Amino acid sequence: METGDYMAEVHRSGYDLAAAADGHLDVPVPTCPDWVMADLVFHLGSVQSRWSLLGTGAVRVEELVLPDRPGDDELVDWFRSGVDATVEALGSVDPTAERWNWSGADQTAGWIQRRMAQEAAVHAWDGGNAVGSPEPIPTAVAIDGIDEFFEVFVRARASQFAGAEESIHVHSTDGEGEWVLTVGSGRTSFERIHAKGDVAVRGPASDLLLTMWSRGPRPAVEVIGEGDVLDRFLATVTI
Repeated sequence: METGDYMAEVHRSGYDLAAAADGHLDVPVPTCPDWVMADLVFHLGSVQSRWSLLGTGAVRVEELVLPDRPGDDELVDWFRSGVDATVEALGSVDPTAERWNWSGADQTAGWIQRRMAQEAAVHAWDGGNAVGSPEPIPTAVAIDGIDEFFEVFVRARASQFAGAEESIHVHSTDGEGEWVLTVGSGRTSFERIHAKGDVAVRGPASDLLLTMWSRGPRPAVEVIGEGDVLDRFLATVTI
């Protein structure tokens, strides 16, 4: 995916979340414990605001401040305006431009563009699910999201996988996405290959990504082999 694709996803997901939230700000969000919809909307809006500033180079990380939270009567309009501003700001940045992020790798604006698209995609699903109308994450976005999940979030937790090495074969049934992830001995690695793992997880890309983020209902994916390997993995990476 490229900058335009990521910005299109920020816009799509943002407007979907705004539509779900409008008139439902007090609805609990089951996949984000202790949050109601208003908390979810403010969270995503503030994340986009801060990373837009970092992505454009307008501020340094030590200069960031949390935006003031609007009242509920203004929150959804504030959020929509922020989505538009994020698309305009980050969409104009060269993805190869050097920009800080917390990952310790890929210190570019492209990392931020991708992260904002993926953050928005999952949280839009959270919002849709909260009001009973979750839409699948688009296949191409979800496949890219699984790549990002393994590259960024699993890798960042490498030291937590202290036991013997275990492997997970992840297979998208609706797009060209197939991975073998290996974790253990304080290391993680993954390849885009077809190969046997200790456990295999198959399903549509959206359901696979949501499973990785401990969102999707597990029955939405097929688990073959040592299911406890998947359980241990998800318990370690759950944020």
